[in-house]
Amino acid sequence: MINVTLPDGSQRQYEDGASPADVAESISKSLAKAALAAKVNGELYDLNRPLDGDAEVAIVTARDKEGLELIRHDAAHVLAQAVQEMYPDTQVTIGPVIDDGFYYDFAREKPFSTEDFERIEKKMEEIIDQDYPIVREVWSKEDAIETFKKIGEDYKAQIIDDIIPPGEPITVYKQGDWFDLCRGPHLPSTGKLPKAFKLMKLAGAYWRGDHRNEMLQRMYGTAWANEKDLKAHLLRIEEAEKRDHRRIGAQLDLFHLDGTAAAGSVFWHANGYTVWRQLEAYMRRRLDAEGYDEIKTPQLMDSVQWEKSGHWGKYRENMFIVPDFIPEGEEGVEISVPEDAKLMALKPMNCPAHVEVFKQGQKSYRDLPIRLAEFGCCHRNEPHGAIHGIMRVRQFTQDDAHIFCREDQIVEESIKFCRLLESVYRDFGFEEIAVKLSTRPDVRAGSDQVWDRAEKGLKDAVDAAGLPCDILPGEGAFYGPKLEFQLTDAIGRVWQCGTLQLDYVLPERLGAEYTASDGTKQRPVMLHRAILGSMERFIGILIEEFAGAFPLWLAPAQVIVATITSDADEYAEEAARTLRAAGLRVEVDTRNEKINYKVREHSLRKVPVIAVVGQREADDRKVALRRFGSQGQEILGLDEAASKIAAEATPPDLKRSGDE
Repeated sequence: MINVTLPDGSQRQYEDGASPADVAESISKSLAKAALAAKVNGELYDLNRPLDGDAEVAIVTARDKEGLELIRHDAAHVLAQAVQEMYPDTQVTIGPVIDDGFYYDFAREKPFSTEDFERIEKKMEEIIDQDYPIVREVWSKEDAIETFKKIGEDYKAQIIDDIIPPGEPITVYKQGDWFDLCRGPHLPSTGKLPKAFKLMKLAGAYWRGDHRNEMLQRMYGTAWANEKDLKAHLLRIEEAEKRDHRRIGAQLDLFHLDGTAAAGSVFWHANGYTVWRQLEAYMRRRLDAEGYDEIKTPQLMDSVQWEKSGHWGKYRENMFIVPDFIPEGEEGVEISVPEDAKLMALKPMNCPAHVEVFKQGQKSYRDLPIRLAEFGCCHRNEPHGAIHGIMRVRQFTQDDAHIFCREDQIVEESIKFCRLLESVYRDFGFEEIAVKLSTRPDVRAGSDQVWDRAEKGLKDAVDAAGLPCDILPGEGAFYGPKLEFQLTDAIGRVWQCGTLQLDYVLPERLGAEYTASDGTKQRPVMLHRAILGSMERFIGILIEEFAGAFPLWLAPAQVIVATITSDADEYAEEAARTLRAAGLRVEVDTRNEKINYKVREHSLRKVPVIAVVGQREADDRKVALRRFGSQGQEILGLDEAASKIAAEATPPDLKRSGDE
């Protein structure tokens, strides 16, 4: 007999060879009907796979995260089966689950079209209706290679040959006459797959991600537990497209991108750079108030520094490297770089440079903590295919800082950082903040005792700050654990922005030290931290969060003074001067256009306040205020309007300090 422990702690006995399906059936018919798979001693199992012995068993349904991943995994297999039945000349390669869906890479001479999607989806539904049992089989490596080669699946044969060690068994899953190499698990049958899926787009993808290999066709899809969830997802995508920072950036004249002139770098226009300056000024005030010293370090550093820090070995292929030599020769003659030329590199991160600043002069335990901040411009050689608008670029500016402290200061400094980060996010309207604590990886520097203290310190910090925290076992950095801070935007998307990483290694490698109370030389602990992450990406998030309608304090133009008739032109200029004197960013529109046209045009620019003036307003020294998103208007005296709008436009941190 087999003893099975259920999630509620209760135990049941089953005959040898019983499966999770038998367990579900014994609990209730409704659970058996909803069951998709099971967690057996923490490992996902096919529902019909026999239990090996006594086990802890939890039934997985579509309501579980694992259940949704299984649905998406099976949707990928059903897609591949449908494509090969419709287009027999197609080879399948890989088809993993991704966020919100799946994709499959196909090798086929004739290109697919999105016009094929509807027919393929119908074929997928037919396969679901056939309710083919999904059967797990174990093959030898040799038999698998031979079988896949025999049916013309050369890519599958190559995967098996390259990845699977000799003698290791291979699992293959069959559904009807179609089969695929897969670790599993899978649903019990194709009929268990909800018809809540949709094919989304096509893209090119190199075989195994190598540009030297063949180009494949990648077909993306999304799959959900039910039709309601699918429709909600499609609505989110529609809303996200409306909020796309690239489209809004062009509409509001914030920035442009030019892949020919400067791939992966942003050309900031006056409007966009105004947002940048306000954001930077806000962060600078917050850092000043928290006792940070702002510094500026070189962008180009000798490769020796990167070798010492360990980044050269890990990041060199993603660094822009420059030979340090003076070229000689006539103009127009090709210059060759000497083999012994020293190498320099544009910095991909700021931390080694900050250690160099810390090392200048003698440091005592009384000097700690030392908090060094920098709006540091960094460069990373991202692949062209990975670049995305201003969200992922090659040149970016981090709101970076490093805290050098004693071990007994880790918790206190971490708490301060968490509270600062929480306050900053809430100033931008992000109320939902989640924290992930990544703990020690298998390969790491430092003793278990040091890691115990570091992990406990970070966990105590987020608990004291009142922030929720999930543990990600084994995902910490080589040199220490890290906190990742995620915020949720207006349409439910999650963005990972802030980080706090605890580092014992870099101070050791670069020779940072301080004099302890007993006169000995000690290594400081280094806390790497960022709140926004990168200025470019955070501005992109804000553009999409506000759909371009920035809060008044961030808006490029805060007020437009628009005239009804040319008789009010002189008064419009006076009104603009008064508003500017109150500290507002103001533009004047005296064009010979109808006022409704002007209001509509500036509303499309999402200007927060339009101050309409005509002869009557000029005579009474008043303005008619129209707010973005509101149909009404408010008539105020000019001085009162300037005072009121200026108060509303005060950045949140200054507003708080004024209230205290």
